[in-house]
Amino acid sequence: MLSYFVNKLFYAFITLLGVVTVIFFLFTILPGDPAKMMLGQNQTAEQVEAVKKKYGFDQPLGTQYLYYLNDLSPISFHSNQVGDYTHLSTNKYNASRLFSVGNTTVVVKSPYLRESFTKQGKKVTEVIGETIPNTFVLAVSAIIIAIILGIVFGIISALYKDTWLDKIIQVLSTLGMSLPSFFSAILFAWVFGFVLHKYTNLEMTGSLYELDDFGEKMTIKWKNLILPSIVLGIRPLAVVIQLMRNSLLEVMGQDYIRTARAKGLNEFQVIKNHAVKNALNPVVTAISGWFASMLAGAVFVEYIFGWNGLGKEIVNALNTLDLPVIMGAVLVIAIVFITINILVDVIYAWLDPRVKLT
Repeated sequence: MLSYFVNKLFYAFITLLGVVTVIFFLFTILPGDPAKMMLGQNQTAEQVEAVKKKYGFDQPLGTQYLYYLNDLSPISFHSNQVGDYTHLSTNKYNASRLFSVGNTTVVVKSPYLRESFTKQGKKVTEVIGETIPNTFVLAVSAIIIAIILGIVFGIISALYKDTWLDKIIQVLSTLGMSLPSFFSAILFAWVFGFVLHKYTNLEMTGSLYELDDFGEKMTIKWKNLILPSIVLGIRPLAVVIQLMRNSLLEVMGQDYIRTARAKGLNEFQVIKNHAVKNALNPVVTAISGWFASMLAGAVFVEYIFGWNGLGKEIVNALNTLDLPVIMGAVLVIAIVFITINILVDVIYAWLDPRVKLT
């Protein structure tokens, strides 16, 4: 077990280093001057130079890359000289000093994702911290819908194989897999939020927290979660149905299922206690991948429904070329992917004792 987690952490580090390297060089070579983006149109040459020096944009590309790694690293090196980019400023870093060597101080700190270009120096960690909870709520709601309905309909489809009920479920699940999220989002918003509004009482757009009618305080609007979570859950729901059906059909033909029936167990007990648990292995793997991808795939759904989550923030950042926000969001999503993959391996081993974590 210990060797497994050590190996996983090593590969996670290599993967994250690769992601950091790709996003840094990808967005650094984009046309445009970051200093001018931050200052807007009414900037002077002196202001541009001051911003470049403050954020390290005046340094060679290799040095900027090392600065970026230093900002992200939990253990980092900082200059004691005021005015240097790596100076240990409390406005930038939340750090604890370890020791000093000459003009350099070594600290342990939380990762610094830098500041937004367009939000008046607001830290990227604050931007992500304000939006990712909404995306997490949306993703969890969508995956719960996909898990519950997908497993139920998958079991029904397997038990009534080749009947009209099975064929209807298969047609609907195939349609769900082929339907793009942005199209289904527009369709659901128009039908249930506009055409049938007086029956559903649902809005075409809206986020989890909204100002009350008097504009005084933020209130939770749970009804705004219904349409985006359903739309976001359609595709994973269709996948779970197909996987659950096929896996259960395969399991039902195994020898131990026939043995359970021979012992006198009724069909419900056979399915509940023996078949379903073993049939869940491929479903768990698929669900984990979908849940991680939802944090990135919710972009169009959040934007169309006006859901104030990380996906909508990414779209806004792309429109304004707010590079630190984009880079920070991609990095956070990569960390979520890696974390979920490790958790899935543990759950997979729990579901199937034959699987060993090595």
